[in-house]
Amino acid sequence: MSEIQNSLIALKNHITEEIIGQDVLVERMLIGLLADGHILVEGAPGLAKTRAINVLSRGIEGDFHRVQFTPDLLPADLTGTEIYRPQQGTFEFQKGPLFHNLILADEINRSPAKVQAALLEAMAERQITVGQATYKLPTLFMVMATQNPIEQEGTYPLPEAQLDRFLLQVKVDYPNAEHEKTILRLVRTEARQATQKLKKSFTPITQATLFEARNNVLDLYLAEPLEDYLLQLILATRKPEVYGDDLASWLQYGASPRASIALDRCARAKAWLAQRDYVAPEDIQEMAFDVLRHRLILSYEAEAEGVTTDDVIKVLIERIPVP
Repeated sequence: MSEIQNSLIALKNHITEEIIGQDVLVERMLIGLLADGHILVEGAPGLAKTRAINVLSRGIEGDFHRVQFTPDLLPADLTGTEIYRPQQGTFEFQKGPLFHNLILADEINRSPAKVQAALLEAMAERQITVGQATYKLPTLFMVMATQNPIEQEGTYPLPEAQLDRFLLQVKVDYPNAEHEKTILRLVRTEARQATQKLKKSFTPITQATLFEARNNVLDLYLAEPLEDYLLQLILATRKPEVYGDDLASWLQYGASPRASIALDRCARAKAWLAQRDYVAPEDIQEMAFDVLRHRLILSYEAEAEGVTTDDVIKVLIERIPVP
């Protein structure tokens, strides 16, 4: 195992010590970093979503900013705005929170369409436009957005074009009893210390190390038959009738080529974090849920029958043979 891989594994272990009972979320955040993509997290309040990305930001060389999305938020509250300086008689651009490395967009579906459009440009193009000027965002840039599945009143559902920009949609659930007991003890310890700092033995990872890790992930071996299997999973969402009439009645629209790219990069990142030098079928199958669940559009028949996108993905995995 390389020194770079050791660094990322150490970071993962450190975060799981701080974020109890959310191992999947921790792994998906690291996969998002390694695959250079954004993450949409869905879960009830109080499940350590904010804490998770905060701990992650302290484990790497970069800065973090949290934005609480509300109906009265303006695009300039994200991008920044031009401020008039009367002393010089000129306008000066004041950068907004999007110019940080890690962004937590809390309750993203509470913001109106204009704000969502400003975030969409930042996520897709890694730049923002204010007036006639365009400004590049940092090379290390990841948005982790959250949605509350319980409360939908006063929200603005994200359009499909923006959902497709998210590399992964991760669902987080409540911790079990043993994990919650550990959480109680951890919080009591932190309350005594009054401050939350990285352990002295842990050195934050540099951005150069992270970028090199991304290159290592891209170089990971993926056998051609498995590459074809990956593509079959995506193509099956566009022509579901090939794999059954039930799938054809459930799916209205399938996944775009962005899904193929995302599944390829995420499966590689998962295998790399598992300290393997090759991608296995289970890497593709496990990541398929997080990559596809927000990209598939179900029909009215599926919704009437209570079928979810996860149900559709499970059926596809069962019916498409593994090479």
